[in-house]
Amino acid sequence: MRIVDRNYLFARGWKSAAPILFFVPGFFLYLFIAVGPSLATAVYSFTDATGIRGIAINWIGFENYDEFLFRGAASRDNIAALTRTLYFSFFVTTIQFGLGLLLAVLLKRRLRGTAIFRTIFFMPVILGVAIQGLIWKLFLLPSRGPAAQVFEWFGSSSEFLGGQPRQAFIWVIVVQIWANVGITMVIFLAGMQTIPEELYEAARIDGANGWQLFTQVTWPLLTPAVNTNFLLNIIGSLQAWQLFLVLIGYRPGTQVLGYLVFAEGFGQTSGSVTSAFRQGYAAAASIALFMLVLIIALSANFIVTQREKKYMP
Repeated sequence: MRIVDRNYLFARGWKSAAPILFFVPGFFLYLFIAVGPSLATAVYSFTDATGIRGIAINWIGFENYDEFLFRGAASRDNIAALTRTLYFSFFVTTIQFGLGLLLAVLLKRRLRGTAIFRTIFFMPVILGVAIQGLIWKLFLLPSRGPAAQVFEWFGSSSEFLGGQPRQAFIWVIVVQIWANVGITMVIFLAGMQTIPEELYEAARIDGANGWQLFTQVTWPLLTPAVNTNFLLNIIGSLQAWQLFLVLIGYRPGTQVLGYLVFAEGFGQTSGSVTSAFRQGYAAAASIALFMLVLIIALSANFIVTQREKKYMP
């Protein structure tokens, strides 16, 4: 009988270095496309970089952070954008999570036409953000859009995306949920398919009704999918900004923190509102967004970890 030396699981001699050789290219690629730009952003946040060729870059320390958080009316707008980001994340996460779970439960019943509805619900996910935004922008067109026609039937009207900032903000929440609820649904469906049918049959024999089947069997055993969706929904909604760009542009009272980073860094212009090319300032804003996402993600991860210990010891 041959005894395997556990110090050489892959091979002996120089061949034992094969795992390292396979690992090194991916590691350096990760450093190049992820760690490197992140470190560069942190460094740029302490400068007055504009991104315009020929303009000197000066080290200004924490001035960008001071301006972003504490100085004048701009800081108040930035704090308002941060607060708006939290509102957006809360409503998107809770509604998308609940709706995705509801759709998954309904589609798990294998009723007639289930496959078609799965495709319909998931289809928005495969569309790009620009396509998603343009579809809804045409749908919500105040003068000739289908939504305006429906409002006219009831003797009412609405400016939709062009109306009050709060109204436009709510519509972006609706579109964000519509665009991403499909992936939440699929993750829940995948989790439900791992639950043995024998558990449901045993619970039915013991007299469990539909609600008890869900709370005592489905919900506890769905813990990995619940945790995954919870974290993905929170992080994704905190970082969302592209739909704001496509749907309503750079408008006071509607920006979230992610869009503010883009607008300051790349000179977003809309109507009479113009933002300068301030990539150092945008880098500071992106670090503030990163810290916000990090704190909330760590808190959410602690919650799901505790839940996992409860249901899956």
